[in-house]
Order: sequence, then C-alpha cells, then structure tokens
Amino acid sequence: MEAARRRTQHSAKGKASDQMEKSATWGRAWEVDWFSLIGVISLLCFAPFIVFYFVMACDQYECSITQPLFELYQGETTLFSIWARAPSFTWAAAKIYTIWVAFQVFLYMCVPDVTHKFLPGYVGGVQEGARTPAGLINKYEINGLQCWLITHALWFANAHYFHWFSPTIIFDNWIPLMWCCNILGYTVSIFVFIKAYLFPTNFEDCKFTGNIFYNFMMGIEFNPRIGKWFDFKLFFNGRPGIVAWSLINLSYLAKQQELYGRVTNSMILVNVLQAIYVLDFFWNEAWYLKTIDICHDHFGWYLGWGDCVWLPYLYTLQGLYLVYHPVQLSNFHAMAVLSLGLVGYYIFRSTNHQKDLFRRTDGSCSIWGCKPSYIKCSYHSADGAVHQSKLLTSGFWGVSRHFNYTGDLMGSLAYCAACGFGHILPYFYIVYMTILLIHRCVRDEHRCSSKYGKDWKRYTDAVPYRLVPGVF
Repeated sequence: MEAARRRTQHSAKGKASDQMEKSATWGRAWEVDWFSLIGVISLLCFAPFIVFYFVMACDQYECSITQPLFELYQGETTLFSIWARAPSFTWAAAKIYTIWVAFQVFLYMCVPDVTHKFLPGYVGGVQEGARTPAGLINKYEINGLQCWLITHALWFANAHYFHWFSPTIIFDNWIPLMWCCNILGYTVSIFVFIKAYLFPTNFEDCKFTGNIFYNFMMGIEFNPRIGKWFDFKLFFNGRPGIVAWSLINLSYLAKQQELYGRVTNSMILVNVLQAIYVLDFFWNEAWYLKTIDICHDHFGWYLGWGDCVWLPYLYTLQGLYLVYHPVQLSNFHAMAVLSLGLVGYYIFRSTNHQKDLFRRTDGSCSIWGCKPSYIKCSYHSADGAVHQSKLLTSGFWGVSRHFNYTGDLMGSLAYCAACGFGHILPYFYIVYMTILLIHRCVRDEHRCSSKYGKDWKRYTDAVPYRLVPGVF
C-alpha cells in the first residue's frame, strides 16, 4: 500500500517535475521505442530455444549446429521429434539442483568472509557499491572467494575421499538440470517483477516504462533485496552460476576421462583458462560492484534467467564439445592458445586494476610510471545532489575507452581455439561475446553521455576509440 501511495504521489508531481527528475537520473530507459521492444520480445521468445538448440545439437547431432536445420528443411525430422528425444525433467535432477542452490544461499548468507585477513591484496567483508541513480549507496557482504574455495574443496574431497556422488554427476544430468535451471530463472524473474509493484526495496530506484515486456526483461527494481543482506543481483550474478562454471568444466573433464581413458590437452586448457577467469571474478568481487551489471543494470529476466540458464549452459560449450569430440592439440597450437589466453587475461586484469587503483587513490597514484591524466566531470542524482567524478585517460584507458573488453575478447577467442577447427559450435562463444561487449560499449556510453553531458564529449575527444585503436 505504501508503494502504491508513493507511486500516486510520484505521478501527481506534474509533467515539469517528472522531466526534471528524469534529467537528473541515468541508467536504463524510461521509455521504450519500437526497435527496443522488438528486440526484447525476440529475446524473451527465442533465447530459451537457443540454449535448447545448442544442447540438443550436442546430445543428438554430435555437436553439429547445421545438421538439425538441414534435416528440418528436408523434412527428415520435426521440432516435435527433436523435443520428444530430449531427456525430460527428473526428480533426481531437481534434488541435485535444489541442494546446490540451497548450499550456495547458505554460504552467501551465513559464511563470514575471513580470507581478506590472510590474503594480501584481496578485498572482502562489507563493501560499498556505486551510487545509484537515486543517490543511494548500498552495502554488500563480499564472501564469494571463500564460498568458491569451500565449494571446490568439498568437490575435490568427494572425488578423492568421500565418493558421495560421481564427479560426472553434472554431465550425466545435464539436460534434466537445464529444466531445473529454467524453473529457477523464471521463478526469480517473476518474483522480482511482482515485488517491484507490491513491495519494492527502494522505490526511488525503480523504473516503470509502461511496457510490461520491457519491465519484465530489463527489470524494474535496481537492487531488489530480502532483508538487509540478501541482494538478488549480487547473488545471482555470481552464485550459483559462476561458482558452477568451473565445476561444470571439471565434470566434463571427468567424463572425458571416463569415456576415453585420458584427458586431452585441449580440455585441460579450457579448464585452466576459464578457471582463471572465474577465480579472478571472485578475487575481485568487490571491484565488480562498480561494473555495469551491478551498478547500472536493473534486475529482471535479463539477469535472473540469464545467470541461471544462459551463463552455465552457453559459457561452457567448449568443455561440452570436447566430451563429444576430444581434441589433442599440437604443442605449437596448445602454446599459442595458452599465450593468447594469458595475454588477454593480462590486458583484462591490468586495465581493470588501473581504474580500480585510480578510484581508490582518487588519482594519487602512478600508472605506467607517470602521474595519471583524467577528465574532471560532474553529474546529478535524483535527490538533486551534485557529485564530482574523474574519467581516467592514462595507461590502457588512454588506448581505448573499453580496452578491458579487448582483453576479454582475446581470452574468449582462446577458449574457442582450444577446441580446434572441426566444428563451429565452440565458436558461438566468441561471436556472442563480441556482440555482447560491443552492445555494452554502446549502452554504457549512452548512459555516460546522459550522466556527464558535455564532460563526456571532452572524454571521448581525449580517447577517441572504443575497443581497438585505429579500428573501433
């Protein structure tokens, strides 16, 4: 009732007041154009089928993504027959997934972070996020690294000592688990959608476009929470999907060993390179509070379903492919892939570290041996306050405005190249990441332009390229 009353008051402020408030905020759209609406509806309709298609291509067509289309075109099969051959939901998979999610909730809520006391350079415990469009600063309990370590320690203890379950348990239940992931993804998305209307955590950071599809997909609430500490965005962004990422790869590795009696160097490369990325995520979880997913995106189907289904099923396609098609790379090929992945990771991490160092020291630091240069800028929050900020133009941030994405794309290409060149399925990831990160560049820069105004133009004049100097 209180939320409804406040919405009524908000509507009664009048057109001029509304426009003033909107001009003082940033973030996702207040209004939806037809192009955006078509994109939203297309994703809502087709994204679940894309996941299903890739998984079925591996299960029924030996990882060929063209053979199912060819057979459908020739009339040799139908969508219904493909669906009928797919393993269905099982209560065994539901039990596994329920235990998994419940265990991650328990770790997230009940395990205090103590690793930051023993690991130099690691930042954990209670940390502040970025300022929201309404002017609020949320606090988060950072314990992802500890949860990841506990989970993996138990996994290895089971594999070598306890033998409660097979290390191949994830692969063996992969398709039934997909239905469980979808159930959770849609349940969470629907819950936060209803919650935003009935009992939002903070109404000032809600955005109602008037379009139900856009609101459902992109989210209404900025930081939906239950109680003080259970933050939907932080939990689902990192747990259970990203913790599971490296476990899924380990299950693929175990399955390859079970089927062929050996583990290929390509499988080892995929496990190592992606584990580095996952471990980096949790080592720098406090830093991720300042990234676009946490400090700019609202929480809806895009993040809720995406983190539950899209991430674990499509980000791990390389390992899944290598179970069906084990590839032993030449020494030169393996070293080239490893070098590409490590250089990409170095660029990704160094670029992010430079910005984090610049933020923490307020510019009182050295980057590449010199005092950093920057653009001073100001912005308004919805509470009317004026805030100051600095945009870094030194180091990698003087090379391009999103050079961390360039490193990320190099790492993504390395994951794919580890699978050889026999099929195009493993390369879906680099195609998707290229589209995703270019879209993020455009989306983030539109937000920054709205936020900083003419100061953003000064910044883009100083750093003219987005990703690759001289190209884009």
